[in-house]
Amino acid sequence: METEDGGEPGPLWVSETLRVLAAALRECGAPFTVWFKESNQKNLRSRDFLVPRGALRNSFPEGEVPADLIQKLMTLKVPGTLPIKKCQQTEAGLVIQLDRLDTFHRILRDFTPYMRPVPPSSDAVQTALILNCAPLHACTSLDTFKLSHLRAVLVADHMAEVLTLRGEQVHLIPPIRNKDIGDFLKQLGITWPSVKSLDVDQTISRYKYCLKEELGSSSSSVSGDCHPPADASSVSALFSVHLKSSSQEHGLCLEGYDPNIDHFLVSEDDLNHVAWLENSVKESMGAGPCAVLHIVSREEEFHQQKLDLLWRLLEPGAAAVTQKHLICGPVIVLSPQSPVSCSQYFHLRKAQMHKASVMKYGDCVQGDSWDEIINSLTSAAIKFELMATPHRTQVNLNLEEANITTKGTKSGAFVMYNCARLSTLFDSYNNAVSQGLYPEFPPAAEFNYSSLSEEGEWLLLFNYILMFPEVLSEAAQISLTSPGIRVTASTEAICKFLVNLSMDFSCYYNRVHILGEPLPHLFGLMFARLQLMNGIRSLLHSALSTLHLQPPAQI
Repeated sequence: METEDGGEPGPLWVSETLRVLAAALRECGAPFTVWFKESNQKNLRSRDFLVPRGALRNSFPEGEVPADLIQKLMTLKVPGTLPIKKCQQTEAGLVIQLDRLDTFHRILRDFTPYMRPVPPSSDAVQTALILNCAPLHACTSLDTFKLSHLRAVLVADHMAEVLTLRGEQVHLIPPIRNKDIGDFLKQLGITWPSVKSLDVDQTISRYKYCLKEELGSSSSSVSGDCHPPADASSVSALFSVHLKSSSQEHGLCLEGYDPNIDHFLVSEDDLNHVAWLENSVKESMGAGPCAVLHIVSREEEFHQQKLDLLWRLLEPGAAAVTQKHLICGPVIVLSPQSPVSCSQYFHLRKAQMHKASVMKYGDCVQGDSWDEIINSLTSAAIKFELMATPHRTQVNLNLEEANITTKGTKSGAFVMYNCARLSTLFDSYNNAVSQGLYPEFPPAAEFNYSSLSEEGEWLLLFNYILMFPEVLSEAAQISLTSPGIRVTASTEAICKFLVNLSMDFSCYYNRVHILGEPLPHLFGLMFARLQLMNGIRSLLHSALSTLHLQPPAQI
């Protein structure tokens, strides 16, 4: 199939298909009718897209769709939309079934475009985004690095990856000043920016002068002679600031901030935090507009709002910078005998993973290669535990649970296990080629995909390879123009996607024999299935890379 200009047709997008289908209904007088993409395996036997019967009753007399509309939908041919084979009205509603053979061919001949987000619209405004992982400003040692802090770091690191994939300019701050924290994060595959030469001393000195002299002379709400109460935790406070009255005097909008914000005991660490924000923004704004997203643990949310306002008071230009707060819920260890540190959490999960591996694979679980495998499984287990839940929701850790191993279908280790199964599959094929049992892998464009008739094959293509660009775009979606100061993001989307993919792949892999007998008449089916598995393998690796996870070659 070629485009009108004679070139190869471009990628197919679910979102574009839904947009075009909705536009066709609007033109026929059904503006509020919504199409749904099917994902259930049973429903996919008869349809791929659906307008439910109830919605049709609200749009057409007696719910009957005009024949000319059905004909129009059948003949839609718009770049980027999936090819339609059948459109009809059934008991379920208005259904569309795609030309699956054409869809298999167009996607599997080159699946690389589906390993990236859907391209943004041409009129999208490019804004540099500073991801400020607030807990790292105050962490001076691994002992003070809490599980809730680790969750915020994982969220920030993942968001930086998906936003960069979408083409955004992203800066992570602050740099890590403590080597032990940096080394711990490296165990999890995270290379966070280390200390860089961004001098904040001069900025801090200017802030101290401003707090003591300029603001103090114009308002009695700021005082350099601070006497914190005896029970205050901020015994190192340098200044006392009444944020509410100061903000009102300077014309700052307080909508969305906690109404209890007022008295702020400003410490040296607070000034350092604000100085990093200011200098990072100045550095980024050379390339155009920028915004700041504060990623903060819920227990520190109130303090971060104070820092937000303090920055606006100290820097007149900061009022023009969009600031949003993404809140990470607490991490609660169930029935702990004593507080659990991040280091203890990692080593406990690693010991559990090692024990589970010995029980499954025996005494061969030893040496550097197995240590690398277990580290990889442990990192995956921890990241999925802390990130598969929506960021604003509390995470409950049961440190005695065994479902962090490859037996638990919702664990990161289970996802890694299925990556290893795919690696073993292709190793087996390559070994058979070297023995002369199978021919070399032909070019993907030469395959006949008509043999892919098993239900699980369409499920894997339609729900996963085709949907991954949409999931990546969803994970990178942040509304910087929404009212208020809090925003949410689908930081759990990739983990959930990987878990569902792994379960459906595992069911297919257990049911279907991919490497068949070395008989020439079976090679066509085998190669078509291997190409589909090649797409699933690339998909797993691409998705895991957004979590900084490297799948092991073997388990």
